[in-house]
Amino acid sequence: MRLVWAEVKSVESDRAGVQRLDVVLDDGAAGDALLYTALCESCSCGDRVLLNATAVDLSLGTGGLHFVVAKAGCGVSLDDASAGHVMKARYTPLQRDVLTVEEAESPHASVMATAVSLEGMPVVCCGLHSHVLPVAAAIKQSDRALRIVYVMTDGASLPLAFSDLIPDMLAAGLLDETISAGQAFGGGLEAVTLHSALLAARHVCGADVVIVALGPGITGTSTPFGHGGIAQGEAINAVSALGGRAVAVLRLSFADARARHRGVSHHSLAALATVALGSATIAVPTLSESQSAEIDNSLQESGVWDRHTRVDVPAAILPDTGELRMRSMGRSPDDDPAFFLAAAAAGTVAAGICGR
Repeated sequence: MRLVWAEVKSVESDRAGVQRLDVVLDDGAAGDALLYTALCESCSCGDRVLLNATAVDLSLGTGGLHFVVAKAGCGVSLDDASAGHVMKARYTPLQRDVLTVEEAESPHASVMATAVSLEGMPVVCCGLHSHVLPVAAAIKQSDRALRIVYVMTDGASLPLAFSDLIPDMLAAGLLDETISAGQAFGGGLEAVTLHSALLAARHVCGADVVIVALGPGITGTSTPFGHGGIAQGEAINAVSALGGRAVAVLRLSFADARARHRGVSHHSLAALATVALGSATIAVPTLSESQSAEIDNSLQESGVWDRHTRVDVPAAILPDTGELRMRSMGRSPDDDPAFFLAAAAAGTVAAGICGR
């Protein structure tokens, strides 16, 4: 870990919850920094800021930015008390107080006191943040009236504001509400656990469908269980425990150079064949004969069908996302169509469950 001082040279962008800053470190190096307005007061050109430079030092991908820890010389650098008493990013120097849906002070406390079932509601459980857009677009394309709530878990980015995608989806009407669960924060609603977040989506937000996914910046170590994809299996278990209908997105790729992510990613196989003890409906898009055969072999050999139900989507298509571009790992649908078709297929299946 490395903390360094820097000066803000310009504010590159400023939207709800986050600023992107052009900074020059005291050692002369230039860089980009993110400031979360839930953790630090907004900055202007000329301000001195303390940065966490660790991600840049390690040349990380999604999170390879400097992050503002504090602004210098302004006395109280943030005074933004919530009405709640639950802390997120707990027991760290930047722990944040939030008002959660479960707290007595919450206007939703009485609803949450009796909410115990998802009542058969479909919940699409994703393995990556980039699944969220094709899933939601496919649902809305099937039935624009369906109300979709996104629940962000704490398996990757903790601030929801780190996602450029979610605010754009809300503005475009592809999502109707957001809930940040666990240590994640910054959603339209806050929840202590994934289970409560799912129940709040149904009983507070009136969701017809929920999409569960971690935020941007998944961690992977190439080991069988040392990766963020495990969260998908945990989400399936939560949905099953609460009486919902889990729909799982397969992480597929025929463009990823890493063998462990070719065809069905080892993330999906670990989550579905081992971690998920509850049953899910798995949407399988029809691809080319050779690709479908590779997918079928992986799913069969891993034992996925011992506990899950298969639904083939023979006419899977990429949904219309308007001006929003579908991207994952730097790839577009033209580069890796299987990835996005799998997510869209899961959205189509979830919408079909709502229509029954």
